[in-house]
Amino acid sequence: MSKILIVAEHLNGKLNSSTARCVTCARDLKPDAIDVLVLADTPDAIAAAAAKIEGVSKVLTLANAANAHALAATCAPQIVAVAKNGYTHVFAPSTTFGKDIAPRVAALLGVAQVSDVMKVIDAHTFQRPIYAGNAIITVQAPADALLVATVRTASYAAAGDGANAAPIEAMSVAVELPTHTRFVELAQGKTDRPDLQSASRVVSGGRGVGSAENFAIIFKLADKLGAAVGASRAAVDAGYVPSDLQVGQTGKIIAPELYVAIGISGAIQHLTGIKDAGTIVAINKDGEAPIFEVADIGLVGDLFKLIPELEQALN
Repeated sequence: MSKILIVAEHLNGKLNSSTARCVTCARDLKPDAIDVLVLADTPDAIAAAAAKIEGVSKVLTLANAANAHALAATCAPQIVAVAKNGYTHVFAPSTTFGKDIAPRVAALLGVAQVSDVMKVIDAHTFQRPIYAGNAIITVQAPADALLVATVRTASYAAAGDGANAAPIEAMSVAVELPTHTRFVELAQGKTDRPDLQSASRVVSGGRGVGSAENFAIIFKLADKLGAAVGASRAAVDAGYVPSDLQVGQTGKIIAPELYVAIGISGAIQHLTGIKDAGTIVAINKDGEAPIFEVADIGLVGDLFKLIPELEQALN
């Protein structure tokens, strides 16, 4: 018998699609129940969104002023308290949120964490990438201990809405929350473009774009396609764009339906971040660039000539 608890990721009162992707992964275990835990100061709207996800058995809420911001130090003890109520697995997305919280949960439970689950073999056996995605290993966790894992969200489609909403249950836990960590500020870029991590279309630029000013051509094409904007590490390190746009092993792992790589050579660290993309289009003047080995469509030439031609065709 397996019973899975998924920690919901949310921001500004909105549920992140990574939660629905975790549900898809959890369903592969064929568990007896999949419950979603929402920690927030006012969880009602978030819980209502989670309850609509197909496959969710129940949504649990922990309303607490301390949960107004997702601090791992305060969330982890509460998650552990809930997890001890008969759960066999605790899942969190392998995002910044999940990578922050899951290790603390595992440590408090005294178990090792399984990271970046990309395929379920059985209830305690999983596949995950290593060596920047160059190899896939199979890992097996002890069956006699509660299992904590992060789910590689790029490997799973988001579960859709079900016919009926799952029941929502308000909970309370008697745990002492630490006071040594406090929320100071959340600084995030503001944009009207789609979110990079969940966008169905992404246009990324690399060092070949040449400068921060030249990156305007990337933004313009992205707007034309209704796409999010990404960048290679080389472009970020060169100061062309901020680090929150970085795609790759040390940036965001994404799986859009369409990925357009412009002026990106295709270092293995970057390819790791896009391996689950649907269609990859590469534009580069170097016909020997590694990006063409994974691209479904490749254009060899000057990006400053090719992109205007693409825009004209789109018009």
